[in-house]
Amino acid sequence: MKLVSIEDVKSPPRPPIEELLDEAAKLLRLGRVTETVLVDEEYNLCMEDYRRFHALKILGVRYIPVSVGSNEDIDLTLEELGFDKDLEYNPLRVCRNHSELIKSCWPTPVIRLNSLSNSLCDVWAKLEYLNPFSNSIKDRIGWYMVTDAFENNPKLDTRLIYEASSTNTGIALACIGKSFNLKIRIYLPQTVQRCSDTYIRLLGSEVVRVPEQLTIQAINRVRQDSIRDNALHINQFENDANFISHLRFTSKELDYQLKSINLRPRRIICALGTSGHASAISFYFKSRYEDKVEIIGVQPAKDETIPGMRRVETGMKWIHYVKIDEVIDVTRREAIEGLAKVASMEGLPIGLSSGAVVAGLEKLSNIDGVSILIFPDHFYKYVEVLANY
Repeated sequence: MKLVSIEDVKSPPRPPIEELLDEAAKLLRLGRVTETVLVDEEYNLCMEDYRRFHALKILGVRYIPVSVGSNEDIDLTLEELGFDKDLEYNPLRVCRNHSELIKSCWPTPVIRLNSLSNSLCDVWAKLEYLNPFSNSIKDRIGWYMVTDAFENNPKLDTRLIYEASSTNTGIALACIGKSFNLKIRIYLPQTVQRCSDTYIRLLGSEVVRVPEQLTIQAINRVRQDSIRDNALHINQFENDANFISHLRFTSKELDYQLKSINLRPRRIICALGTSGHASAISFYFKSRYEDKVEIIGVQPAKDETIPGMRRVETGMKWIHYVKIDEVIDVTRREAIEGLAKVASMEGLPIGLSSGAVVAGLEKLSNIDGVSILIFPDHFYKYVEVLANY
């Protein structure tokens, strides 16, 4: 057996995420690897270990135990393979590029919410609005989708990226694209606040307003334009790099942050948009802790619009691969009230989807234990909505 850098192993491209979930769940549940990965003498991966290799890779290990000729029994923890190396950071935050900048902001902080906690339920929030570009959780997927596209498609011959967004992914791509010398075009639905056009154009990207009500409804338009112009439609709604970014980083961060203060969550509440972060968090924690963590999704009530969120029936990919224990409907008014409550009582400038998560918590009965709220974004983009509150 030999431990080698995962980058030294030559492998066919990653398969669809659904083909890797059983193996990844087993690895998370055991917390260790019990058999080597089979390679030849030039470190070409043998096909029988194809899925296990890629499952380890999406979990973020740095090293792979390999053997030539036949598999060997081993007993190595995920940490011994560098599973926790993603949590290392530069405390002085001196950054040479956008990739170093975004990683310098991770892990995003976790803070106790005293106004929502009581003697029975301890409520904490993960502050995703402290990501550096869009001040939202979408920085994670914007960065990872771009880096993943170019790392896994070396023959990619375009510098154009087209994407439909309700604001945050658009801002993230507009910023991150600078490091890759990309030209970005963002398609915004008619329901999105007008300030988003200004933000994205100031960042040097093109904005196209479309008549659709929801971002997902503009997908066919974006796809057709990207084919015509030889652009990359990065497609946050179907791109597995979305799910992987939250599996490898967001979920792992939260797990280790809570372990550092001897806490284990009983419940995690997430807003539903693409379903990327909610699904990855569900997969990680239910695999790691044997379904002892309840995952709650929050969606807009029928005929309601909350920026960055949508209902399950509008079409979500990864939510169908995992278990979400309950989905709660929230109105825009309730989301604004949740935002206002946390902003005024906790001094935290959370956005509308974060307010919806607070409203979702308040519709649930108290549980004895720790509840975690994922706060996806900041309130500065929603002045047009909040001005009428």
